[in-house]
Amino acid sequence: MKEKIKKIEAGIQEDLRTLSDSIYDHPELGNQEYFAAKAHQDLLKKHGFQVEEKFLGLDTAFKASFSTGRPGPRLCYMAEYDALPGIGHGCGHNMLGAASTGGAIVLRYLMEEGLGGDLVLLGTPAEESDGGKVTMVEEGIFKDLDLAIMAHPDCHYRPSGNSLALKALAYEFFGKPAHAGASPHEGINALDALVLFYNGVSVLRQQILSTARIHGVIRDGGKAANVIPDYSRGDFYIRAQSKAYVQELEQKLENIAKGAALATGCSFNIFPYEFANDNMVTNETLNQIFVEGVGVFSEDPICPAKDAMGSMDCGNVSHEIPAIHGYFPIADHEIPGHTEAFRDATRTDYAYKHLDEIVCILAYTGWRVLEDPDLLKKIQEEYQENLKKGKIIPYKKED
Repeated sequence: MKEKIKKIEAGIQEDLRTLSDSIYDHPELGNQEYFAAKAHQDLLKKHGFQVEEKFLGLDTAFKASFSTGRPGPRLCYMAEYDALPGIGHGCGHNMLGAASTGGAIVLRYLMEEGLGGDLVLLGTPAEESDGGKVTMVEEGIFKDLDLAIMAHPDCHYRPSGNSLALKALAYEFFGKPAHAGASPHEGINALDALVLFYNGVSVLRQQILSTARIHGVIRDGGKAANVIPDYSRGDFYIRAQSKAYVQELEQKLENIAKGAALATGCSFNIFPYEFANDNMVTNETLNQIFVEGVGVFSEDPICPAKDAMGSMDCGNVSHEIPAIHGYFPIADHEIPGHTEAFRDATRTDYAYKHLDEIVCILAYTGWRVLEDPDLLKKIQEEYQENLKKGKIIPYKKED
């Protein structure tokens, strides 16, 4: 099987490198990835996938499907291809998308040799901003899939790890304007309410878990110094290692907002101003197959999983179905992400070599699930156990 996978991958190497390089040359921000989405779609169509463009009404999302027509698992790979403002593909999404698409294409040919099941490649835009996977979770796209797989460029092979859950909330306060010099007693100061709220959050930080984060800015504090502000707004991020703890902190911040409004005579409103990210809950059974694949196709060591302090929309997927978000190297030395150096590392022979390897690893991971029904059962049992323990909280409309 190793040699079969390598042979199929060798047949698409040049296409995958061209895909990665062309997207590097045409960096596009989230929800504007028209060139990248089409490039992925064209390659997938070439290899027999049925492609739904503008998936869920998102201009640069797509769903590519292949079915054997035989019963079996429904596997999903996820591709990202958005760039960063100013520096282009400083997160390496040009190569991430090529890796996922390549893994799906290789597995598609393996499935023709008698395996059952269905294969889906989701093109997920705007990971760096709006989070296309969040919309897909909210629309229930993953409910009919058995597991999801992806891998991100890094400086090492790493198994899937964790990430922080994140909720982005705006806190508005409404007061009453008045002349600050002549008749301040007739006003209700919305800025005072926001300042009290901000200080209340600062005090709360002493009593939260050290792994959690609450940080924010004042977006609107008034227009003129001689007018009592009748409106104020602060934007805050709440991050924690679990979705449940984010929800607990969200309630605490709402209570602080209530207190600040009561103290100043204001009213208030709270609303999300960005999509929420859930914490990544890695399926360790599936993760071990990914690690096994690294050992089969690469001579590089595999480093420990990342203890991430950032957030990502793959976390939302992991609360819906078993999922992994592994890592593969594009450089033989440390390079910080979101930099020009990391971007340019995707255009090196070292990165191309490891793109070939990760495509094989991703295809191997999917093949192992398809050919071993007991493995899928163990993956699903782990998911259900995490669900019972409250580690996983599937999306609900009221969230």
